[in-house]
Amino acid sequence: MELLHLRYFVAVAEELNFSAAARKLHMAASPLSQRVKDLEHELGRKLFDRSTHHVELTAAGTALLPIARDVLDRVGSIRWRLDQVTSPARTTVFIGMPAGVHPALRERLTMLADRVAERFEVKRWPGTTTDLVAAVKDGRLALTLARLPVQEASLDTVHVMSERLGAVVPADQFEGRNSVKLADLADLAYARSPEEMMPAYFEQLDRQLSELGIRKRIQLSNTGYQGTSEIVSSGLGFSVSMLDEESSMRGYRLDNMAVLPFEDFRAQLDTGLLWRHDRGTGGDLDDLVAVAKEIFAETIVK
Repeated sequence: MELLHLRYFVAVAEELNFSAAARKLHMAASPLSQRVKDLEHELGRKLFDRSTHHVELTAAGTALLPIARDVLDRVGSIRWRLDQVTSPARTTVFIGMPAGVHPALRERLTMLADRVAERFEVKRWPGTTTDLVAAVKDGRLALTLARLPVQEASLDTVHVMSERLGAVVPADQFEGRNSVKLADLADLAYARSPEEMMPAYFEQLDRQLSELGIRKRIQLSNTGYQGTSEIVSSGLGFSVSMLDEESSMRGYRLDNMAVLPFEDFRAQLDTGLLWRHDRGTGGDLDDLVAVAKEIFAETIVK
């Protein structure tokens, strides 16, 4: 049995959807399904009940899930446990940074770096929430900022920020408006950011908008947030982003774009600070996590 088989099993067990798990693992659904079948064959037990539209854990799969998570967590701890034994007194640690982190959070990270400077050299590492969380789990990152929700049993989370979201619309079509209703957007397509960059919350948001009558979609890929701005600026659609003028996402604004609050819909993006429980409680990051908890104790609301 290979560790990859366990990683594949856990991903499917957490998503209960082979396509979603495959996206999380950056692979195609077909080979993922085959690897799970290989694991079932090796164990001599069926782990999932599958149908065209439904995936459920069997009794054997339910029993295997905590075992598999424990094995993966133990393997993921090898790096930091080895570093703990062999590292010099002052160590370099990396903190993950998803795109568009608000300047107020950057200020707090700077405070954290200053406070722990005698013990840790703090560096920042960019990435998507999915990749950054995976890097914390396997020990490559000490902590990460991440767009919530994140459901990982091995990680501890502090809710550090809530940012209200508004509609990003073509300014010429909404001239003189201070807010919008969902009905005002019905003729525009919702421009979804590339899936590889989009936080999990925006998948929930997409479903909510669809249920509330926003049916048209433009799905971009390999364009970054700038591609979404081009769609809005051209008058082809609308998107959703932070309302706060100080938000880093305002840097993607082009001509003919306006960000307006919703009158009849509330949306907000939450950000958390995450770390491995075993590293922050009796592990090598005790001191760092203690200071981080103090600095990020009060949730920022924008």
